[in-house]
Amino acid sequence: MTMPSSSAKVVLVTGAAGGLGQGLVSEFAAQGWRVAAAHHHSPSQSATESIFLLQLDVIHRAQAEDAVSQILTRWGRLDVLVNNAGITHDQPLWQIHEADWDNLIAVNLKGAFNCAQAALRPMLKQREGHIINLTSFSGRAGQRGQATYAAAKSGLFGLTASLAKEVGSRNVRVNAVLPGVLPTAMTARLKEKQLAELAAANALHRVNSIAEVARFVVFLATLQNVSGQLFQLDSRVARWT
Repeated sequence: MTMPSSSAKVVLVTGAAGGLGQGLVSEFAAQGWRVAAAHHHSPSQSATESIFLLQLDVIHRAQAEDAVSQILTRWGRLDVLVNNAGITHDQPLWQIHEADWDNLIAVNLKGAFNCAQAALRPMLKQREGHIINLTSFSGRAGQRGQATYAAAKSGLFGLTASLAKEVGSRNVRVNAVLPGVLPTAMTARLKEKQLAELAAANALHRVNSIAEVARFVVFLATLQNVSGQLFQLDSRVARWT
């Protein structure tokens, strides 16, 4: 692991306790970043010189603002926000309870709004920053039993494109990443047949890996001239229209 210098860039990763979240935190730290790892519940990991553990429920605006404040107090700046926090609640629309709809939208969409709004304050002042929204192929193409999830993730597409136009003049980039199906807790409950079908839907007949997604996100975070884009990281081929 590369030890961060006093001038190292600072990234906030939400949903840091999940499989992809842990992969992102590890890869950013390995590349010499200072990482604020935000957990929904009390962090169970150990802090290091380069990893600062935070408790953050993204549905609460005040907690998002407090997390950014803690980062600024500790490191003086915030360069990148990775909106990774997300949940699923797969059911046909007619069976979804209103409370479940509200909770999923709050975490997956409003949470990204809360964190982006808090992060933009120092980024706009710095005239430097990057917001990366982790979204989903379901938001692009739809998926049976995922109407709520797809609606929230599709909302992140619109948020990404519109926000990129709003903040581009202040040198803040906004991009979205579709990581593809990954071996995480979200997919652990799927049956072997379902996983095989998901793999078969890919032109390469396999799903993605956490390590590869993490490497791409860290690379994307360094790009200075890319904004308002959607990056799909598996081999499912969607129609242009």
